[in-house]
Amino acid sequence: MTARVTKAWKSMAGQTDRAVKQTSAGWRSGALMLLAGLLLCAEPAMAHHATGGETPTTFLDGFLSGLAHPVIGLDHFAFVVAVGLLSAKQGWGPLFPVCFLLAALGGTSLHLNLVDLPAVEIAISLSVLIIGLLLWSKRSLPLIGAIALGIIAGLFHGYAYGESIIGATPAPLAAYLLGFTVMQGAIALGAGWLGDRLLHHTTGRAMTLAIPGLAIAGLGLVFLLQAI
Repeated sequence: MTARVTKAWKSMAGQTDRAVKQTSAGWRSGALMLLAGLLLCAEPAMAHHATGGETPTTFLDGFLSGLAHPVIGLDHFAFVVAVGLLSAKQGWGPLFPVCFLLAALGGTSLHLNLVDLPAVEIAISLSVLIIGLLLWSKRSLPLIGAIALGIIAGLFHGYAYGESIIGATPAPLAAYLLGFTVMQGAIALGAGWLGDRLLHHTTGRAMTLAIPGLAIAGLGLVFLLQAI
């Protein structure tokens, strides 16, 4: 009887090990496919315009342009997703995303007031690379470091957002600011929720966010090489 129980236990353990390996392999394959797709679609931070390069003229145009901008720019999208995932990994809650969102509004305001920020595309690319590496790393980032990263990155990402709305009247301008803030908040909070679920329900927690982090860092590196 004991021998049969031992044999059954070893069989169950073997099946569990195989399942873990298959899950890990699936993560790796998925991350590689994601990275390949991102690399094929990569374009500079200042190059995307939701309205085809035309300045929005109505409240609706401004709002839709604001909603689209964080999604059509892969550098922005990757960073905002990483903001949510890193918040989940570090247990910061909404504090890190909120710092980034407020700073992005400030960065757009700087652009609209004709204040120049240097090397915007390089700074945005570096922010994507750095936050991807932070996701990949096993080390924890102090909260003050997260706030500093959110503010600095937000200023540069927001400055790039301002390129699409220069010359707009107050109504579409306000709608644009509202649109990209709502969209970024939704992406970051959604990614944070997903990251939290993955961390609590996925086998092999150390690798759960490391592989997406590596893919995001790879995207940041490609943008950086393009920007230099």
